[in-house]
Amino acid sequence: MTFRMQQATTLDPAYAGRFGPYGGAYIPETLAPAVAALEQAYANARQDPEFWAELDRLHRSYTGRPTPLTFAQRLTEHLSGAQIYLKREDLAHTGAHKINNALGQGLLAKRMGKTRIIAETGAGQHGVATATVCALLGMECVVYMGVDDMARQQPNVFRMRLLGAEVRGVASGSRTLKDAINEAMRDWVTNPDSYYLLGSALGPHPYPTMVRDFQSVIGREAREQMLALTGRLPDVVLACVGGGSNAIGIFHAFLDDAEVALRGVEAGGRGITPGDHAARFAGGRPGVLQGTYTYVLQNDDGQIGLTHSVSAGLDYAAIGPEHALLHDQGRATYTVANDEEALDAFQTLARLEGIIPALESAHAVAEAIKLAPTMRPDQIILINLSGRGDKDIFTVAKVLGVDVAH
Repeated sequence: MTFRMQQATTLDPAYAGRFGPYGGAYIPETLAPAVAALEQAYANARQDPEFWAELDRLHRSYTGRPTPLTFAQRLTEHLSGAQIYLKREDLAHTGAHKINNALGQGLLAKRMGKTRIIAETGAGQHGVATATVCALLGMECVVYMGVDDMARQQPNVFRMRLLGAEVRGVASGSRTLKDAINEAMRDWVTNPDSYYLLGSALGPHPYPTMVRDFQSVIGREAREQMLALTGRLPDVVLACVGGGSNAIGIFHAFLDDAEVALRGVEAGGRGITPGDHAARFAGGRPGVLQGTYTYVLQNDDGQIGLTHSVSAGLDYAAIGPEHALLHDQGRATYTVANDEEALDAFQTLARLEGIIPALESAHAVAEAIKLAPTMRPDQIILINLSGRGDKDIFTVAKVLGVDVAH
């Protein structure tokens, strides 16, 4: 299979993501026509007010937007530092931010006349969101998922199948998200008339820009809500970063606000040694993976490294190209939370606020737990609580040695 760099050709300069040297479309020749058609279709849809009006209507009547902003009073008091607010994407339909992108791309696929949708998923939330949208729009849905992720996310596997999706387990490689994306892209090569509904702000152009656009509703709402509730912007915005869609979704509305620090939290796993984590900025370097040029965990020969995280959604060897640019520019900083810290944050938020976060989101909460005590009480931390933790309760119980049957 030969690969080439497919350059962006859109006529709208505001459409193309400004990712510096990162991004692009490193794709097989057989996919070039499908990717070019997708690029043109989104360029047209992006200029069409009716497309966005329909998406907004469905967000309000179906997704449950706007999602609320919650002041975490007991967590704030417990940490004796900055005030902590939560952007409640866990309350969106299907339980995570993934529905924002799935619904937008679903409408685009319908606009393009597509009837068969391909998707990949790690933690299962993107798969559930895609299956939900396919049920809503009457489309065939095939979701690829690593068999290790299927084992630790059984509730979401059942939800996808209940919604009518075919879930195909992937037993190759690390048997996680990277390999699910590989199989989804192979399916797309074989069936270029299908629509590949990519779940994060990565992959070949135009996906990173398109997914960012669909997820930016999070930041627009949060910015307005913060001003309405507190009369000011937050001092720090925190979000976990796997591929990076929830993070870029909330960061985007604050990019021009120099006084607002943006901080992404990667998966520190068992520690920053090869194969034990998924922290691309802590252990990776620029390279190409699955269609895009970005920071990648790889060995000296350029072979993709193994990753580990207690959270399936952060267990990935590359990061979205816009995050790579923000990192190099210094506009956003990226840190890590290890498995133990994430598990502690998972339990702390549940016990203090009655909110069970997704293990992915718990990484951002873990960073807030470390950061808040170093800040003044008049300062504000805004956390994107990107998903709820129903899907993770059996994983957490197993790690903690809890017998849920008794």
